[in-house]
Amino acid sequence: MTESERPTRRRSRSRRRRRARLRRVLLSALVVGSLLLAAGGWVGFRGWQARAHLLNAAGLARELSAQVVGGDTDRALRTLAALQSQSGAARKATGDPSWQLGRRTPIAGDDLDAVRQIAIAIDELARQAFPTLLRTDLTSLVPAGGRLDLARLSDVSADLTRADESVQRTRRDLAAVPAESLVSQVRQALIDLRGEIDRLASLTSAADQGARLLPPLLGASGPRRYLLVSQNLAELRATGGMFGAYAIMEAENGKVKMGKQGSSASLGRFTPALKLPAEIRALWTDLPGIYPADVNLSPHFPTAAALYREMFRRKTGTTVDGVLAVDPVVLSYLLKATGPVLVPGGVPLASEKVVQTLLNDSYQRLNVKQQDEFFASSAASVFDAFFKKNVNPRVLLSAFDRAITERRILFWSARPEEQRTFGDSRMAGTLPEQDTVPTVGVFLNDGSGAKLGYYLRPTANLTVGECRPDGRRELRLRVTLRSTAPKSGLSESVLGLGLAGDPYTARTLVSIFSPAGGAVLEARLDGAEAALGSGTERHRQVATASVDVGPGAERALEVTVLTAKTGVGQAELRLTPTASPWTTQVHSAPSCDQ
Repeated sequence: MTESERPTRRRSRSRRRRRARLRRVLLSALVVGSLLLAAGGWVGFRGWQARAHLLNAAGLARELSAQVVGGDTDRALRTLAALQSQSGAARKATGDPSWQLGRRTPIAGDDLDAVRQIAIAIDELARQAFPTLLRTDLTSLVPAGGRLDLARLSDVSADLTRADESVQRTRRDLAAVPAESLVSQVRQALIDLRGEIDRLASLTSAADQGARLLPPLLGASGPRRYLLVSQNLAELRATGGMFGAYAIMEAENGKVKMGKQGSSASLGRFTPALKLPAEIRALWTDLPGIYPADVNLSPHFPTAAALYREMFRRKTGTTVDGVLAVDPVVLSYLLKATGPVLVPGGVPLASEKVVQTLLNDSYQRLNVKQQDEFFASSAASVFDAFFKKNVNPRVLLSAFDRAITERRILFWSARPEEQRTFGDSRMAGTLPEQDTVPTVGVFLNDGSGAKLGYYLRPTANLTVGECRPDGRRELRLRVTLRSTAPKSGLSESVLGLGLAGDPYTARTLVSIFSPAGGAVLEARLDGAEAALGSGTERHRQVATASVDVGPGAERALEVTVLTAKTGVGQAELRLTPTASPWTTQVHSAPSCDQ
């Protein structure tokens, strides 16, 4: 071979090797492509099966819920069996090898994984939580003949704990599934299921806590005494309303009776002021330590309850074991279970009218002393009926669940070991020092010295905004307050001190609490820069604006808030409970690593 032929032969061999490699690559691509198409078709078929089973399971779950609430146990057991069949089939359809392979693909993997997690969640609930809840004798959770059977309550406690552990585990698993990148149908299904499980988790947690805590709280190991206080939503405070009336609740061995009643006004004022946390004193001066009506200017209920208990002790010499706060809306929920209750003096309280009766009508026909007596006896009469009447336990538990979810029932125990078991639950009324999801607080305090809170209609819209280079995130909040108060005709009792100038104008101190570790950047009231008072409480920056709303008018407060470092695209609102429910919206966004 000549020197000139060698390069030509080398180039020829190189071309043949490249063509051979190309053929192998193409053949491999063809084989892999064929396998993926086949697997994709199989996954699609299994997905169609899973979808049908999940839809059937969702319908059966709704039927089961209605049957449990209605007390139709026989039908509920049959529905549960059908639910387990459908949820098990959905779990099987999303668990074969082809589905597992599909979960690792870059395009559809997240959606297939989410559907798998949804199927597992429904099946876990159908096989673990629901059977336990159906076996539980719910009548053991409510009193009969004026007494709660503590022995029966202890018998169901272990079952309720197991059911709650199952629900909470499922809730955590679903919360860990990323939702931002999912296709809209799967994302919405995941969000809907999370909402249902959040509600179920709230109910099972309350039932579990109740079964464990009620025996000692209701005097299983000795007599207990509590203050039942009514929050007057007509005169707003951060936790709901001014602590107006009180009644003593005495408990021993599961039996509860109502004792002495009175009003916060009868406790007088305290000078020198009771000692306050430095942060609260910086925000509200000494007011919460001087006046019983101002102990809950802060939204942190344990602080308010401890102050009120000490004021009561100093005034009366009586030391109580805890404080239970409710409002007229709670009474309306309980009256659905007990039926109408007659208050001493011949005034009937019914579910549909009790809020109007207590927060509006009574001010038009009673003097101040009569109002205090009426408020105290109303709350005491409803709770007395709750303990003495035979009520439907499912209706009653539903009423408690709704009230606790809305933070309208708050409880604080003076015994630290008991208080710790409540943690940061809704019923404890704590303002957490840390957030799992960035949480913005909007808390209202009356600044007009009047009782115009009944007429306010509040709304809150929270939008998750941009991710910043420092890892923090901006949130945009819009709060509106609309007044439905008339321009004339209200009694002097309603109009009160009229500190806003016009006695029919409601002055409200709107406090915006940043997420834990965050900040309030700026605020505008009706488009103009708003003057703000500022401070901190429990690792949150606080900005307070004074908002005057005339009869028939509406004001809008727009606030930009900053989170601590976070990658999540969700946010939550925490609000002062009001006589009329808030209208709220939270607009989430993709996580910062998307």
